[in-house]
Amino acid sequence: MSTTSARPRAALLLLAYLAFVSLGLPDGLIGVGWPSISADFGVPTEAVGLVLTASTAGYLTSSVLAGFTLARLGVGWLLAGSTILAALALTGYAVSPGLAMVIGCAVLLGLGSGAIDSGLNAYAAGAFGPRHMNWLHAFFGLGVAIGPLIMTGALGAGQSWRWGYGIVAAAELALATAFVLSVRAWRQRDAAAAAPVAAVADAVSGPAGSVGVVAEPAAPPVVRPVPVRETLRLPAVWLGALAFAVYVAVEVAAGLWAFLLLTSGRGLADGIAGLCVSAYWGSLFLGRVVQGVTAERLGSARVLRASLLGMAAGAALIALPAPAWVAVLGLVVVGFAAAPVFPLLTLTTADRVGAAHAERTIGLQVGTSALGAALVPAGIGLLISHTSVQALGPALLALAVALIALHAAASRRPAATS
Repeated sequence: MSTTSARPRAALLLLAYLAFVSLGLPDGLIGVGWPSISADFGVPTEAVGLVLTASTAGYLTSSVLAGFTLARLGVGWLLAGSTILAALALTGYAVSPGLAMVIGCAVLLGLGSGAIDSGLNAYAAGAFGPRHMNWLHAFFGLGVAIGPLIMTGALGAGQSWRWGYGIVAAAELALATAFVLSVRAWRQRDAAAAAPVAAVADAVSGPAGSVGVVAEPAAPPVVRPVPVRETLRLPAVWLGALAFAVYVAVEVAAGLWAFLLLTSGRGLADGIAGLCVSAYWGSLFLGRVVQGVTAERLGSARVLRASLLGMAAGAALIALPAPAWVAVLGLVVVGFAAAPVFPLLTLTTADRVGAAHAERTIGLQVGTSALGAALVPAGIGLLISHTSVQALGPALLALAVALIALHAAASRRPAATS
């Protein structure tokens, strides 16, 4: 295989990584920016739940429709259009006169993000291989880690929170331009999707990690088709779906409310607290890079159990009535421990429910995780508004313990036969 043919794949791989970074940026903005946003608009702290719910509604809608849109437009135009939509939504955040417009923009942002996420995952599954698939999700964590730095920098410079959203909107627009210019390359790769995939030339891509070495795709296992009702009757399906919702609730709630906890609850300055929130998301990124390799060596089940226990330990540190550095340490522990949980829970789905039910169950798990990301953090915000921000730690600890129990219960169920 020539170097020329490999270059488009390398360029598209870079664009895919940048796209996942861009997916995480808005999530990192709102946690640091929300105290200023709510003060500007004169709305209570728990009003963030309306924004999260609106974004989730858009995300779920576009995720469901992405498969049909992908077939009609191709991945290149889907990514270009969705990124333009996200840029427009973030621009709307920056110029919004009130909460109502922010909620409308949140729907648009969810629509764009859901399509980007689904389109890139579908593309990457056939084009980049499992290691790059895991690292793509790690770069989502990198994007979320950069978001608080952008917002903290804007606020620290004496600017409005609107500048944070404006900066990210400009970055999204630049990425959308790159997608438009690369539409032909994405289309060419789509046409070759059924062919053997050449490994991307990098130092960490495994035994077939040089240009010109072709990795033969593994033959998919033959799985007996089963009626949908049989899948829905399995307790392990619902236990696993609930576990996903609880996991994502912990991840999102910790990042969303940590800034308020560290400033109002533990007395840190805004700039330092913003850096600490960024460190939380950064630990999630680092954990996905490191623990993905660890799971290959020690086994998914062992790493998953250790990660769930680590999340509970980190949440316990946050819950302690201790100095701010203890809470910061707890956040970093939660982030690093939580890093491999989502991919490993997905990877072990067939072990819990059987291969014949795995695909449907994964879809259900992803859907419930989006609901958990919106509803539970919003509920914690309501709890905080009626008690104090110190309630965050105990709430995270209760969720982490519940997650351990759910995973144990789901894993004890006898897997369905395939």
